[in-house]
Amino acid sequence: MGVQRDGNTVTESLLMALTLTKKKNAVVTGLDIESGSVAATEAHLNGSVAVSKTAVVPLEPGLVRDGEILDPAGLGTALKNLFEVHKLSKAVRFGVANQRVAVRTLRMPLIEKKAERDTAVRFQAQDHIPMPLDQAVLDYQVVGHAEGAGGARQMDVIIVAARRDMIAKYLETASLAGLRPIGIDLSAFGMIRALWPELAASANSAEAATAAGARLYCGLGSVTNLAVGRGGDCLFTRISTYGTEAIAQSLAERAGLTLEHARQWIMHVGLERPLGQLEGDPDKIAATRQVLTEGVAKLADELRLSLEFYGAQEGAVAIEGIVASGPGSAVPGLTDRLRDELGHHFEVRRPKALMHLEDPAAARLTLSLGLAVDR
Repeated sequence: MGVQRDGNTVTESLLMALTLTKKKNAVVTGLDIESGSVAATEAHLNGSVAVSKTAVVPLEPGLVRDGEILDPAGLGTALKNLFEVHKLSKAVRFGVANQRVAVRTLRMPLIEKKAERDTAVRFQAQDHIPMPLDQAVLDYQVVGHAEGAGGARQMDVIIVAARRDMIAKYLETASLAGLRPIGIDLSAFGMIRALWPELAASANSAEAATAAGARLYCGLGSVTNLAVGRGGDCLFTRISTYGTEAIAQSLAERAGLTLEHARQWIMHVGLERPLGQLEGDPDKIAATRQVLTEGVAKLADELRLSLEFYGAQEGAVAIEGIVASGPGSAVPGLTDRLRDELGHHFEVRRPKALMHLEDPAAARLTLSLGLAVDR
């Protein structure tokens, strides 16, 4: 995605945040920052995706909440330590998934000349983006073409606008950590990039997978990151602040556990095995199962609401299935329960480049891989 330089007051440093560098970096580290942890994947493209290093480390409470950086200094220190210990490439691409980013898909008359298209997109964005454009960093991509009434050629454009002050915190964090940000990307795009090749491969070709229709990509993490994709293109995205971290927080409060212990209990208990077959404190096992059951019901409600909202959009493409990823998709039985609640076909996917890792690690690192291998 490239930021449009249209003479507004966005600083050059902010423009660099969302602009793809023309010079391709040999190795890039993708960073997926959640409230409880940060996942880093160092990778490069050389005909295929090659992962060289990975790391997942916990974060202290209060640094990040609901996908937004609250404490750039504290997070910068944590990232500096992460990169020093794991010797990762300092050329980084951050993922952003919070409610201070707006995404809209518009159908417009086809405009071939880039300068004219930039002006037209920005003019149209004024009526569709719920933030003043002078306070936003705006970006767009043409994701498809169509034929309108009378044979007029049209284009489908996805517009992304991010609050400038929110983007500035990512750049401040990077500076304090000694990192070199080469881009800040919408996490939904990274999620699709990470998972689309596996879907195409399983369908024997990208054309066959695209013909199968649109899918809802569901990243189950500290926030629930949702994206409707057809082929490798993102048609719609939405963020829910309710995610697996909220389930862990509820368990920690109810059972008197630390957040880290709550996360471990959730992975241990899951939603598959009968309670009598699980080892450990019966009271904690019962509390974990109850909190998980309640949490999955809330997640299902969020997914149902998003599906309904998307379905009400003009020109919405029918959803043929749901693709789950992220930490929550590694919790035993969680996606099966969501499938039962929603009545949609569910599949859990991991990128081929992460298959050598244990499933919880591959689930957590999926998004950071997609951020590292911007295509």
